[in-house]
Amino acid sequence: MEEALLRNLTPAVLAILVRRGADFAAAEDAVQDALVEAVRVWPGEPPRDPKGWLVTVAWRRFLDATRSETARRRREELVDEEPGPGPVPGRDDTLWLYFLCAHPDLSPSSAVALTLRAVGGLTTRQIARAYMVPEATVAQRISRAKRTVSGERLDRPGDVATVLHVLYLVFNEGYSGDVDLAAEAIRLTRHLAAVIDHPEVAGLLALMLLHHARRAARTTPEGILVPLAEQDRGRWDTGLITEGVRILQGALARDRLGPYQAQAAIAALHADARTTEETDWAQIVEWYDELVTLTDNPVIPLNRAVAVGEADGPHAGLAALSEVDQRLPRHTAVAAHLYERAGDLATAARLYAEAAHEASNLAEREHLTRRAARLNTDRKP
Repeated sequence: MEEALLRNLTPAVLAILVRRGADFAAAEDAVQDALVEAVRVWPGEPPRDPKGWLVTVAWRRFLDATRSETARRRREELVDEEPGPGPVPGRDDTLWLYFLCAHPDLSPSSAVALTLRAVGGLTTRQIARAYMVPEATVAQRISRAKRTVSGERLDRPGDVATVLHVLYLVFNEGYSGDVDLAAEAIRLTRHLAAVIDHPEVAGLLALMLLHHARRAARTTPEGILVPLAEQDRGRWDTGLITEGVRILQGALARDRLGPYQAQAAIAALHADARTTEETDWAQIVEWYDELVTLTDNPVIPLNRAVAVGEADGPHAGLAALSEVDQRLPRHTAVAAHLYERAGDLATAARLYAEAAHEASNLAEREHLTRRAARLNTDRKP
């Protein structure tokens, strides 16, 4: 409970320090120090005002860090400005922090790391373990990112689309190590939805919930991937599906369609079907047609080809696939699937083997290899 509370309070505390005049990088370091102190002190001495406690400790850490001969005058001014004990002002600058961490000058990896650190409240070690990269690498990304965003003004408008893209990147990493990044992305997106009224924020939250609802059925206990058509739909989380559909319906009712809402609508159609055969593939194709006009994401036409193959038959799907860039990841795997449905098992087996060689992760590689082996076995007299 304390860890969850600390992570929820982190962005607000950081924003208060920056608004008081602290440099972003120094403020972020001070907040991290305050969090460490809270973990040490709170179990024995829980504060009556957790947010106020964190602000006070973080501000003192910041002042301690700025005590030097060259910063003496500014330090004295900051000490004079330090407010006395009492309730912390209710202003919430969390939205600004989201925009700041998704700064256009940051690389995607740096934006993700800074968001998880500054808004999510994760430690550098936790982020490194989640992405399975050296802690020093993450520390360098965060350090460079903080230098980039330091000095940015609080009143600059932010780009919602960039923020959502960063959160979507976090969600797609799923689960690894001791941090569940999919759950963390959902938590952060819920938080974002609470501070900004935007249909695409709701659309992304709905999309995450609808995808996350299928998580338990996506792999076997041995970690083997289970395709959507073969999943045990009784293991899908109906609570998350219901919530996702409700949020999506509210967003669509505002008639400001965006790509995340359209993707969520496709996920909702999958969730609504009791079996693959009962899926409304024709409507899914229509939503993919909408997506093609809303975004230039090259993966969309690839996924559309799969839907066309289900709605109008595998040969129609192959025709749609022929118009998609063959260099795209998963192009070969989609082709293999469509040839299998068309009955050309020899070509499908060969393509599955090629796709396995191209796969970027072990689970997908093993799945495609099994698919190729099964077709080769089925073809033997």
